Amino acid sequence: MPRNDRRPPVPTSLVIITGLSGSGKGSVLKVFEDLGFYSVDNLPIELIPKFAELCRRSREIRQAALVVDIREGTALGRFPAMLRALRNQLPVQLLFLEASDEVLQRRFSETRRPHPLGTEDTVAGSIRAEREAMSRIRRLADLTIDTSKFNVHELRRFIHDRFSGVAQPSTMLVALTSFGYRHGVPPDSDLVFDVRFLPNPNYIPAFKDLTGRHPKVARYIRSFPQTREFIARISELLIYLIPHYAQEGKSYLTISFGCTGGHHRSVFIADAVTRNLSNAGYNVKVNHRDQGR
Repeated sequence: MPRNDRRPPVPTSLVIITGLSGSGKGSVLKVFEDLGFYSVDNLPIELIPKFAELCRRSREIRQAALVVDIREGTALGRFPAMLRALRNQLPVQLLFLEASDEVLQRRFSETRRPHPLGTEDTVAGSIRAEREAMSRIRRLADLTIDTSKFNVHELRRFIHDRFSGVAQPSTMLVALTSFGYRHGVPPDSDLVFDVRFLPNPNYIPAFKDLTGRHPKVARYIRSFPQTREFIARISELLIYLIPHYAQEGKSYLTISFGCTGGHHRSVFIADAVTRNLSNAGYNVKVNHRDQGR
C-alpha cells in the first residue's frame, strides 16, 4: 500500500502588490501569474485574511499574489493592522509601486482612463490625494519601485528577474543620459559626471554641426589618452557600484554625463560606457537629451 505523506506543507508565501494608480500594478500582477503565483486583483480587504488562510492550508498553492489599492476606499485604512496580523501567519512581502506625478499624468492622458478617485478633481489633484492617502502603507513596504523610467516590457523583466528565484546582474535598469550644462542638469540623475575636461570638438568647424555619434567626431574624442582612461575608469567604477545599488532595492539607476552643449563629448562618452556596461551583462539604455538642440 502507498505510504501516506505526513510531511507538513511548505509554508505559502504571499506577495501583496499596492501603490499608486497608473504605476503598473496590473502588469506586475501578470508577471507573478506567469511565474506560477495564484494571482487575484482587487480582492476586498475583508476577504484577504480568509484568502491567506485558504492559501496557508492548501497543498496546491505555494505562492500567491494579490493587488490592494485605492479602489478599496475607506476600507484601506484597516490594511496596516491586517498586514501585521498576516505576517504572523505566513511569509508576506509588500510591494509598493509608484511613479512621478508627471509620468502618472502622462499615462492617464495616453490611456484616457479616469483616475479611480473620480472626475470631480483634476488628474493632478487626484494623484496628489492618492499619494497622501497611500503614504502610510508605503512606509510598510518591503520593496518600493519607482516605475517612472520603465516601459511595460522593462518593468515586466525587472519583476521577473527579481522574483523568479534566479539572481540576475541585469535586474536593475541602468539609464545613461548625455546632456549639456547650458540646458541644465537632468533633475532625476543619481550620478553626474562632468566631461568638459576633454578637448571640445565644437571648436573644429568641420565638427560643429555633427554629434559625438559621427565616426569622425568619435575618432577625434577617442584619440586623447584621457578619454580612453576616463571611459575605462568610470566603467570599472560603475560595474562595482551597480550591484550595491541593486542590493539596496533600487529598481533603476540614472547616470548622466554632461558637456557644454550636449552634442559631442557627453554623447560619445555615454555611448562608450553603455557598451561597456551592456557587455558586462547589465540592462542598459541610453538617452541623448540635448544632441538635437
